[in-house]
Amino acid sequence: MADTHRKMFLSAEALARTRRVCSAAAEDFLRKKRLLANVQGLGVGVKWKDGQPTGEEALVVLVSKKVPRAHLAGHELIPPKLGDIQTDVLQIGFPEIQAVSFAYPDLRSRVRPAVGGVSLGHPNITAGTLGIPVSDRTSVPHRFYVLSNNHVLADSNRAHLGDRILQPARLDGGREPEDTLAQLAQFIPVQIEPPIERDEHRNLVDAALAETHPADISPEIAQIGLVSGFLFAHEVNVGMLVRKTGRTTGYTIGRVTVVNATVDVGYGPGLIARFQDQIVTTAMSAGGDSGSLVVTFDNLAVGLLFAGSPYATIVNQIEHVQNLLGIEIAPR
Repeated sequence: MADTHRKMFLSAEALARTRRVCSAAAEDFLRKKRLLANVQGLGVGVKWKDGQPTGEEALVVLVSKKVPRAHLAGHELIPPKLGDIQTDVLQIGFPEIQAVSFAYPDLRSRVRPAVGGVSLGHPNITAGTLGIPVSDRTSVPHRFYVLSNNHVLADSNRAHLGDRILQPARLDGGREPEDTLAQLAQFIPVQIEPPIERDEHRNLVDAALAETHPADISPEIAQIGLVSGFLFAHEVNVGMLVRKTGRTTGYTIGRVTVVNATVDVGYGPGLIARFQDQIVTTAMSAGGDSGSLVVTFDNLAVGLLFAGSPYATIVNQIEHVQNLLGIEIAPR
């Protein structure tokens, strides 16, 4: 059992080497015009054989559904190697942004001070999750914000700075103005096809901030507690156990299966956004959990949950979230 667990992880050298190969391979392998049927993305992971991890590095092809080899034509087969790295295949379904579903009851009520994991959203969306309160890196005195996804706080690029953010979200009974927790302060635009061709996308995060008063928020995450720091992208390894608290499924645990993934995500009927350097975990979320902060068991932030399917959850690297928004994870 201990040997099997060890083989779920890559050595630091193998992880770094495979990440370098993966970035170049994804640019070519995922070209839209020659994208293989069912392929949703590509990332770094461990090769599995007969249901067991081997400990060997692999470029993992992410597919919506596994199809028996005998049912595929020659030109539809996944190549055994990309670059000089062997491939493996992981079924992840069709990942979509996770904006609404049924809810974990205690997390969809009005909470003041608000904590990570509770229901939150722009008035024009149904419901998402408050990730964690954060502070910026430069202003004195510090300004305080709640962190969540663009599609939760900024309605997938459609909102305006200064818009009210409700806690709880509209679907959970939030009303303007009495349930206003914050005002939209910043969001990283998501490149979406159409109108932008997915081969041109350079999305790293689906992230946004809403400014709030420090008295209205708590630095804790429900059922997890205080965050003690964060992991850089290169420190996140396959095999890691992670956890989150989200508005819909509450407290859940998952395992990282793929890192440095380039993956296509649905943003509604006919809308696709391609993201780079993503974390893929086992299924640990459902609609409405978007915006949850994913952490290790020693409470180091790993990433910002934004999409998923019945088979997998997709997470932005927290290093990219912090750098692009100019914030730091804040216990205060």
